[in-house]
Order: sequence, then C-alpha cells, then structure tokens
Amino acid sequence: MASPQPNPLLTPFTLPDGTELLMRIVYAPMTRDRAVGTITQPNAAIYYSQRAHKGALMLTEGTCISAEAHGYPDTPGIYTNAQIAAWKPVIKAVHAKGALLYCQLWHVGRASHQEYQPDGAAPMAPSAIPIVSEVKVYISTGPADYPTPRAMTGEDIKRVTEEFRVAARNAIDAGFDGVEVHGANGYLLEQFIKDGINKREDEFGGSLENRLRFPLQVIKAVADEVGASKVGVRLSPYSTFLDAFDSDPVSTYLRLVEHVDGMGLAYLHFVEARVGTGVDMEDTKETLEPFRKAFKGPFIAAGGYKRENGMAAIEGGSADLISYGRLFLANPDLPRRFELNAPLNSYDRSTFFCAEQVKGYIDYPFLDEEPKKE
Repeated sequence: MASPQPNPLLTPFTLPDGTELLMRIVYAPMTRDRAVGTITQPNAAIYYSQRAHKGALMLTEGTCISAEAHGYPDTPGIYTNAQIAAWKPVIKAVHAKGALLYCQLWHVGRASHQEYQPDGAAPMAPSAIPIVSEVKVYISTGPADYPTPRAMTGEDIKRVTEEFRVAARNAIDAGFDGVEVHGANGYLLEQFIKDGINKREDEFGGSLENRLRFPLQVIKAVADEVGASKVGVRLSPYSTFLDAFDSDPVSTYLRLVEHVDGMGLAYLHFVEARVGTGVDMEDTKETLEPFRKAFKGPFIAAGGYKRENGMAAIEGGSADLISYGRLFLANPDLPRRFELNAPLNSYDRSTFFCAEQVKGYIDYPFLDEEPKKE
C-alpha cells in the first residue's frame, strides 16, 4: 500500500544562504499595537514563541526605522537602545524553539499624523497629496482624517535611506536572522513606486525608473549593510489600501523585479490581489504569476490563504512559501493543525489592534488545551 503523500506545506525548503526550512508555512508580519511607548513588551516573547516552530520562518510586525516612521498607536521601533534591547528576549524565545525571525523594517510615510511626528511636523511623502479614502488615522482623540503630507526633499530621501540601513544593522546586531524591507500596503516605499501617489518632477518621480529609484536605493543600502541573503522585500502590486493606486501594476512591478533579480535576496514576499483594501476580496483576474516567473529567487505569497489553497500553491509551483496572518494569530499551533487537518480557532477582530497584553494575544488555545472561559 502506497504511503500517503506529505502535505506540501510541511516539506523542506532551502533559502539562498543555505538555511534549510522544515516547512513552507511562514508567520506573516502583523501589526498588533501593543508596543507601549514604541517599546516591545515582555509578553511579545510569549506571543512569538507560541507561534515559533522548528525550522520555520517568522516575520515580525512592522517595526519603525525612526521616530518619523510611526503612524499607528503603540508600534515598535528598532532605532533606540531601549527598543533594540526589548527585542532581544523575543529573539531568544523564538530561537529556543528552533525558528528564524526576520524584522520587518517599516516607514509609513504619509499614513501618519502630526501627533506621531517629532515636533508636530507634517508627515512625509513623495508628494503633498493626502489620503482621502474612508480610512482614518487613529490619534489620542480617536479617528481623524489624514493630513496633507509634505513632499520629501532630496536630503530627506538620503536621510531615510540611511535610517533603513542603520535599522537593518540594529536588527542584525540584536540577533534577528534577517530583515524584511516593507515596500507594500500603501506605505512610504510603495508611495514612491505607484504613479497615483508619486507626482514628483525630479529624479525620484515621473518615469517608472525614477519612481523606483528611492525604493531600490533602500533595498541596496540594506543589502550592502547586512548581506543580500539576509534581506527580503514585501510588495503589493494590486493593493489600493491607503489610496495606493498604480495605472499599470504588472509593468511597474515586473520592472522592479528585474532590478532586484540576481541580487541574491532571501526572498520576495508578494501580496495577492484579493487583499487589495485591507480586507479579503473575491478572487480577481489579477495574479502573481508574472512576478513569480520573473523572479528566480524564493517567492512568498500572502493574502487570504487557507490550508487547501496553500497546499495547492506549493504543489503547483505558484509559490515556494506561503505566509499566514490571521489564521496563525488565532492558532499558534497552525502547522500542527494543518498536518492533522484539525479544526481552527476563530479569530477575534476586536483584539487585533489594542493595548491588551493577554486577551486576543497570548490566550488563543492550542489543540491540546480547552478554550479559556471568560
């Protein structure tokens, strides 16, 4: 009798630096708004270690590279000694479980407010164009409209590039296994990439090559600092979250892939079209296939994946790795549940983004536990 075929999500994969992963399941970067005063809190070590599995890759929540990079309540940083020190117990706890942990480097750009900015300055962006969709920025008095940002100067661009480089060095020195440059979801680097936002008339705007110039400078600076094989990049060609529109996303992102292909990056991490506005959408005709074909390195796909379509994506070659967000948030033993095809815990949206350090954070039950009673 033939032995059953292994679950494709639980098969090994080797990263460019020779590190062998024991599974294709990646813990996705997810903002949790629990880093009080920009400092990662002690329970984060429990949270991440609960979801750490031997031979698996994990990505941190977006971690800000500077004081200007923030735009949400209680998001962590990696630019002060206190922030760096606070991440070390998390890294130690994840490594004790045999997992890898990459730090996602984040700058929100115009998706911010004067309240988050040093000295109450306007947030920065490629152009002085505000976010006008129904999405709000959350400040101390509640939800508010996004302000008009200020257009970055050439000196700003140089400084932010340097801040990305220093943040990458800080992350590696803290013990992270690598870094992910956040170039997706309507934040600063994507704001430069997409022509619906970037209306500059200098060398950082206008033509496609000019719009890619700053993001590519950041990727190169980070790769030069810590080694390309320790650097991943997250991209969302089809996302329109935070008014991030592009007139030709396929051509835009194929050109970006052409630039980075051959650099020896750890991976590219692409978000599916079905996650275009911050929530799952019905399947669309847009696909990640052109980018998968163009990039010769490891390819992570993200966005609304479940067990069956994740297995199919690996088996069919659509991706090398699949990142899981909300399912992993609510099921710290997700790989085990996928192995057994076991029922999943439901997630509680009301606790996704809040200061609560236990509820909806470290109290989701494992398979061998009874759900906690209120």
